[in-house]
Amino acid sequence: MKNRVFFLWVVLATMIAASFGGEGARTAHAETTLLVYTAIEPEWLPKYKKAFEEANPDIRIKWLREGTGTITARILAEKENPRADVIFGLATSSLLVFKAQGMLESYTPRDFDKIYPAMRDSSDEPCWVGLHAYGTGFCVNRPEMEKRGLSAPKSWEDLIRPEYKGLIVMPDPAASGSGYMNLAAWMQMWGEEKAWAYMDALYANLKMLAPSGARPAAMAAQGEVPIGLSTRAFAEPFLKRRAPLDVIMPDKAGWEMESCAIVRGTQNLEAARRLMDFGCSEAVAKIGASFAAIPTRTEFVTDKTSFERLAPMDHQWGADNRERLLDAWRVRYGN
Repeated sequence: MKNRVFFLWVVLATMIAASFGGEGARTAHAETTLLVYTAIEPEWLPKYKKAFEEANPDIRIKWLREGTGTITARILAEKENPRADVIFGLATSSLLVFKAQGMLESYTPRDFDKIYPAMRDSSDEPCWVGLHAYGTGFCVNRPEMEKRGLSAPKSWEDLIRPEYKGLIVMPDPAASGSGYMNLAAWMQMWGEEKAWAYMDALYANLKMLAPSGARPAAMAAQGEVPIGLSTRAFAEPFLKRRAPLDVIMPDKAGWEMESCAIVRGTQNLEAARRLMDFGCSEAVAKIGASFAAIPTRTEFVTDKTSFERLAPMDHQWGADNRERLLDAWRVRYGN
């Protein structure tokens, strides 16, 4: 009799617990955490996390955020023992390096066909998809230029004019995805001999090399330098705060994408695939557009002029030649 009473009490207690929080408890128990490596600017990450987790309440994102060069080196170093589940927001030229080394899972996400063809993996077994693109912009501080009696540069050739000596900051290609996109663009537009000659002339005009693509925009906005080579997306937070900044996009601007991919060997494959699906979604396109990036779903592009000024870029060539070009860059301009 005592055993039966005890059994009934246990059943009743279980039913009461379930009635108060059973569904939530089961959801919490089933929750998956994805370790996601990213180079997206820190202020953007909460929007992506919120939108994804609201649509996928059983999955949580844990970010590991570093600059493009650092994240790329980390992923390569972890090749034999990968830690990340997903890469979400890293230069496509880096993802192509990983793909060539068999480090990415193939997967065709939902709405993959809605991504602009040049901004998605075109192979039969795609491994990556673009989230948003960005093209080079000259971030020009108007008061600083007026103080020196100078007009703003409009073209690549303008940047090597002698009156701009010591007035320009650009991102270091060895550390920054934005920096490498310029290096790869110059090589593809002009050929290597002319591109290196141009960079010698530009380097002579630099005040410094910055460790990130965002830093030149910040320095120009704050008046630390008159001209910063960056992107409109990096300049946007300062423009919203009414910084005296003009962003001028040259014709044939170098461009790159931040893309996403699943790391081969993840133990959370189904959850990782849902994050890839999210990468192709309207939500991601709208978030990118809100930060003045160029969405890879072209129906959400708000700045058609910038889109039309992008140079023809072979990102596979950029990936294949990355180490060779960066080694040459370090020999010429590094420490």
